Amino acid sequence: MKNELETSDAIVIGAGAGMSTSAGMTYDGERFEHYFSDFHKKYGIRDMYSGGFYPYNSPEEYWAWWSRQIMVNRYDVSAGKPYTNLLELVKGKDYFVLTTNVDHQFQLAGFDKKRLFYTQGDYGLWQCSKACHDKTYDNEEVVRQMVARQQDMKIPTELVPKCPVCGAHMTMNLRCDDTFVQDEGWYAAASRYDDFIRRHENTHILFLELGVGLNTPVIIKYPFWRMTAKNPNAVYACVNYGQALCPKEIAERSICLDADIGKVLEAIKS
Repeated sequence: MKNELETSDAIVIGAGAGMSTSAGMTYDGERFEHYFSDFHKKYGIRDMYSGGFYPYNSPEEYWAWWSRQIMVNRYDVSAGKPYTNLLELVKGKDYFVLTTNVDHQFQLAGFDKKRLFYTQGDYGLWQCSKACHDKTYDNEEVVRQMVARQQDMKIPTELVPKCPVCGAHMTMNLRCDDTFVQDEGWYAAASRYDDFIRRHENTHILFLELGVGLNTPVIIKYPFWRMTAKNPNAVYACVNYGQALCPKEIAERSICLDADIGKVLEAIKS
């Protein structure tokens, strides 16, 4: 894989949840208990993912949960080692990142924002829960207030965010149903990604898939397989602990590593 990283004309990085897990951004276990033991005790919630869907008793409690989750996964955190190592490996190369992750780790690591497409949203953005208009809102200032001022798993009522257009409650800009808002920035990133793929259609391109599971394969995995099959100069590489696989049609031009992403990137870099 090191040779492909060095010799490819272009690199498309497709990153899923396994990338952040390798960076220590786990959603359960000790890290979850450290930040959410009170919610675990009261509601039996066992991980950050399921906690985001829990039907809390009030908006004040809902935002106590979410402000904490945003803070520990988006604002009160630094870039993980796998991300900084990956940037060192592709720096100076013609690359683009397609990711389903919403934790801002690529930007924290220093990746060029114009080379990133966050398809599923961002912990740092809110939207109208009714999607009455196609705009998202930066939430950092209010989230920090929510975390600082919450008591007994509730935020002050005056901090509950409301849509400035229709007055409905705000919600996270995360794709979980058909109300997900794709704002101007989302479409601009999608356009840049499409343009990148078009420009390198028949070149020696490396489709580097990192930590993409089988929950949402239609966004990264299946398109990477199809584009590799279509372009005889393309190479597909997959690093995924427990789920490193590819179709037989592209097996001769594929590198599948059943290993920890962080360890693989560290080994290539050194």
